[in-house]
Amino acid sequence: MLFDWLRQRRRDKILANPFDEGWTEVLQNNMAVWRSLSAEEQANLKQLVQVFVAEKNWEGLGGLEMNDEVRVTIAGQACLLVLELPHDLYRSVESILVYPSAVRTPPRQPGMFEVSTDMADQGMPVLGQAFKNGPLILVWDAVLRGGRDANDGHNVVFHEFAHKLDMLSGGADGVPCIHDRDVYDRWITVFQREWELLHEGLDRKRKTFLDAYAGTNPAEFFAVATEQFFEQGKTMRRKHADLYEVLRGFYQQDPAERAA
Repeated sequence: MLFDWLRQRRRDKILANPFDEGWTEVLQNNMAVWRSLSAEEQANLKQLVQVFVAEKNWEGLGGLEMNDEVRVTIAGQACLLVLELPHDLYRSVESILVYPSAVRTPPRQPGMFEVSTDMADQGMPVLGQAFKNGPLILVWDAVLRGGRDANDGHNVVFHEFAHKLDMLSGGADGVPCIHDRDVYDRWITVFQREWELLHEGLDRKRKTFLDAYAGTNPAEFFAVATEQFFEQGKTMRRKHADLYEVLRGFYQQDPAERAA
């Protein structure tokens, strides 16, 4: 209880400072979805960004010079996911490491709690990685590309921070914290059906709405679905109405209407 009080007091001090106008320009320039948010949503997001930037440890690697543009661009996209959620601003994320461009990791076996990707395991270039008990890694050029294009269904920040939301339930299994039993059962039913439909389409070499990478494992399914929910909500609602509805229920946002 004392810790919660101290944390809130610290955040109140952060929010007592006016939001930097330069930061507003960053959100306008590097976060295309910003223009579709209501004035109230923009104001709430600014507060989340202000606290998120102050509380996290930021480090530029591989020659990247850490600056406010990088911090605010990442924070804006990450905080959009939790804009309407009861949350503690990704309490499991303490450090965010940012490289200038795709990084190549050496071949290795994933850790017990790590979200595995084929690229990372084979020592291939990666655009981002999320660890259960460790930092979150992002690539700046991919962050910028994803933020400025709000319609292509690809956003590395949404993807990696969706993994962190997933991990809050105890592991990366494609099911975030859902406390209502009926909602949980509905989630499992819909995701299982959509998983099977995706693999059926991939097996038959048909074009699928969800990116093929969603078929890697349930954790990647949730992360990819999150990307496309926020960026291609109207199409998801039309083609995969049940999937859209369970994600809308979880995130408490309606991107399809926002984009209308």
